[in-house]
Order: sequence, then C-alpha cells, then structure tokens
Amino acid sequence: MPLLRRSTFSALVALLVSVLLTACSPRQLVVGSIADELAAQGQASENDLDLAREASAFYLKLSESVLRSDPGHHGLAEAVAGGFTQYAYAFVAFEADRIEAKDAKAAERLRRRAAQLYRRAHQHAMAALEKESPGFARALNAPQTADWPKLVPAQVGLAYWAAASWGGWISLSKDDPDVVADLPQAVRLTQLAWQADPAWGQGALTGLLATFEASRPGGSQAQALVWFDLAIAQGGGTRAGALVGKAEGYAQPAGDRALFESLLKQAVAIKDAPDSPQALQNEVMRRRAAWLLEQAPDLF
Repeated sequence: MPLLRRSTFSALVALLVSVLLTACSPRQLVVGSIADELAAQGQASENDLDLAREASAFYLKLSESVLRSDPGHHGLAEAVAGGFTQYAYAFVAFEADRIEAKDAKAAERLRRRAAQLYRRAHQHAMAALEKESPGFARALNAPQTADWPKLVPAQVGLAYWAAASWGGWISLSKDDPDVVADLPQAVRLTQLAWQADPAWGQGALTGLLATFEASRPGGSQAQALVWFDLAIAQGGGTRAGALVGKAEGYAQPAGDRALFESLLKQAVAIKDAPDSPQALQNEVMRRRAAWLLEQAPDLF
C-alpha cells in the first residue's frame, strides 16, 4: 500500500512550487516529474499496515489528480489502479466482512463503497490500456479468439489490476446484472495477461486466474486447484495471499476444513525479510487468515 514518505513529500512540494515560479518550465514536464515520483512511491515498501491506511487516502487522491493531468503515464496509472484496489480490499471490503455479524447495514454500506473503489481502479487501468492500445476494450469484447487484443509483458501489471479490480467490483455487484455480465471479459483479460507473463507478481497473476476459475459459472475446480498450487509454488512460500486464496477459493467450497485451516496457519506463520516489498500485502493477508481461522466453526 502506498505511503508518502517525508522526502517524497518535500520533493513534490518543490516540484509544485516550480510550476508557479518558473514560467519557462513546460507544465507537462513538471507534471511528468511529479507522476514519476508518485509512481515510484507506489512501489515503496512499508510494513506498518495501520500507518499505510492513514497515508493511503492522501496518496491516492493526489496521485489520481496528477494522473488526470498526465493520463498517459503508465507507471502512475498502474500505481493508482493498484492502490485503489488494495485499499478497497484491505480496508473496506474486509472491514465489511468483519462487522457483518454485528451490523449488517453498516457492512452493506462498506461493500457499496468498496465496489465503487474497485470500479474507480478498474477505470483507471483500462483507460491506460486503451491509451496505449487504442481499441483495446472493444477488442476484449470480441466474440472470436483471433480478434482478442494482445498484451506485451510491460502491460501485464496494468492488466492485472484492471482484472483484479474488475473481479472485486463484480463480486460486490450481484444486484447489478450489467456489471456481473462483464465476468467473461474479466476472466479473458486475466488469461491474456497470464499468456504474456505467467510468472508476474510471483504468483499473484496465477492466483487471480485460479480464483476466477474457481468462482465462474462452469469453472473447473480441478483446473483451479492446479493454478492455486502453481501460484503457491511461484511465490516460493513467501506470499500469504496465495495460501489464503487457495483456502477460500478451493478448500472452503470443497468443505475441506482440515486443508482450509492448514493453509491459513501457513499464511499466518510467514515471516517477512527486512524491507521486503511483500511485507504490507502479507500483513493484510495474515490478518485475514487469522480472522478466517476464528470463523472456521461457522464456515463448515
């Protein structure tokens, strides 16, 4: 999750001031420099989940504003789409799950908010893909395989966040048939990204493919299991998300409580190396794994 460091903030202030004081500086060059800094900040490591939550809203609003001024900035579009998706999942949708038993109405409000955040993330990522490859969205909707768009490895990150946020949006929009009807396109986008770089994100992309396969109508649980196991292997045992994904996407629907709890305990036990870029994502998933373990008696 993005966190705006003091050094980054100082650099951004200096750049913003230069827009006002240096009339001979091209505005787009300055905006591009700010976008570069914000995009790099989106990749910074942080292991304090609560601190990241407090900083994320400011980072996302600032980054989204800059992105609107420089809509072709690939790195910032990816960071913004990823930031909104992670914020929706970690801090809004998960909170809805946690409080549902005590306050169903509040949980529903949070889920509506999470759906809108996912939608926002998806639109930013798709807009960037469309700008890089005009006609991308139309081609993605084509009925014939030969007409589907192609992705290059450099576009896989954008495609991943576009598909992941799409999946989150769809999952929280069961009362909106127009949104739910887009599920095949979300799956297709994930498949295209996986074809371009199947190892992207150390198993994150493969895990998304597995989740879609396990949840889509007519999906193969056997194939989903293959992909869940591949995602865990690609992560080298260091990514809690792959383990939680298999627990929720495969073990729980299969009614296998022993496997469910085993996977979650493995996720909770993962220790991060100092300054690991996965630290924040792992902490999010460790907290979810611990909560799911507490819920196990009610889930089986």
